[in-house]
Amino acid sequence: MEFFSAEFFSALLAILVIDLVLAGDNAIVIGMAARDLPKEQQKKVIVWGTIGAIVIRLIATLLVVWLLNIPGLLLAGGLLLIWIAYKLLVQEKKHEHIKAGENTWMAIRTIIIADAIMGLDNVLAVAGAAHGSFLLVVLGLIISVPIVVWGSTVIIGWIERFPSLIYIGSGVIAWTAAKMITEEPFLAVYFTANPEFKWFFSILVIGCVLLIGRRKKQKKSATYS
Repeated sequence: MEFFSAEFFSALLAILVIDLVLAGDNAIVIGMAARDLPKEQQKKVIVWGTIGAIVIRLIATLLVVWLLNIPGLLLAGGLLLIWIAYKLLVQEKKHEHIKAGENTWMAIRTIIIADAIMGLDNVLAVAGAAHGSFLLVVLGLIISVPIVVWGSTVIIGWIERFPSLIYIGSGVIAWTAAKMITEEPFLAVYFTANPEFKWFFSILVIGCVLLIGRRKKQKKSATYS
């Protein structure tokens, strides 16, 4: 992938959308871990907890980018991302298990551990969207993390006010999944020979995820109402 090409910027945009749409969990983790601390300590916890979470996530993402070079893992990762895109639409994530920290260090540790566990979907999605580019992974984190940290409450408000943002994020993840599958070496030859089939497959994956996810979400809403 050439630097600063259209493909480069489309991949970077996909990474930013994925990071921001999935940022709500980070905000909730940070808020719940620091909620019982004095206000003067909360800022320190947010900053250092986020730094620790970034380092862990960066290492994990770079490791996944490297692992996706192994034959067959692009296909497996793409199929897993399709499931993640679907679950993003229908799953109501619960965070009651996240306890508030009793002191600064415990709150920071809680943020790092919880983010590492809950951020696996983000890691895989970003790694897939990066197409093997470590630079894209780093740039995505550098740009999106300050927005996540300082604008996390705004992002949550946006998602609650404009539910369609979740559909955009899910669509981007589904698109990333389709690209991973079509770029799997032993499948790429078929998609390269038939570019129109590659586009059809990508649209089919995105459409199925959004339609099935929407129907499932509507059924769950009807059940609870």
